[in-house]
Amino acid sequence: MVNLDGRVVLVTGASRGIGAASARAFAKAGALVGVMARSMAAVDELAAEIGGLALSGDVAQAADMEGVVARMCDRFGRLDVLVNNAGVIGPIAGLAAADVKEWGQAIDTNLKGVFHGMRAALPVMRAQGGGTILTVGSGAAHSPQQGWSAYCASKAGAWMLTRALDHEARGEGIRAISLSPGTVATDMQDSIRKSGINPVSQLDWSVHIPPEWPARALVWLCGPDGDEFLGAEVSLRDKEVRRRVGLVA
Repeated sequence: MVNLDGRVVLVTGASRGIGAASARAFAKAGALVGVMARSMAAVDELAAEIGGLALSGDVAQAADMEGVVARMCDRFGRLDVLVNNAGVIGPIAGLAAADVKEWGQAIDTNLKGVFHGMRAALPVMRAQGGGTILTVGSGAAHSPQQGWSAYCASKAGAWMLTRALDHEARGEGIRAISLSPGTVATDMQDSIRKSGINPVSQLDWSVHIPPEWPARALVWLCGPDGDEFLGAEVSLRDKEVRRRVGLVA
């Protein structure tokens, strides 16, 4: 297991699912963890459980991300890892029927939120000589799905942001990596199933992996094995990656 004793980690969208599981996994690895959600109440209990810092803010707002990073630095003196996890699936609808406001909100969260996180963390990481920025990606970035135009477009954009960050800042010690977890048993996946739109909604619940799997993979990517994936997207559908992370087949 990767040892992150004393490292400082910020996880966005940490109130549930992959975010909450990741916060626990990083804390178990020895990290000092900040857990961020739009509501402080949503992460208070988790922060108390792992001895972390509860933070409220909306990744879609640049000022919120800057404020949260500043609070992390005030509390811990540095920021070693940012996990861009916050994301939404909606609107689940065809292009012609999609609600314009909801479509824009998905872009604000899934794409602009990643940009805001990267932009807020970069000055801190550059000043301290390096850091790791992990983004929870999706296979939807590479393969369109019916009814998911906002999600697919935003995830494709977030994947390109990872590549752009690596291109610009790898030489300064910034490690930018995207993780595509596949289908995960979370509330988002439940919403997809209830929509009945596209083949993903028809998958049996048993095929979805638990959120603890991508959480463990994110911690693993912070170790030396992650170096070979700089500027790349790691897929948890890859059996060899699962084996290396220590997950069951």
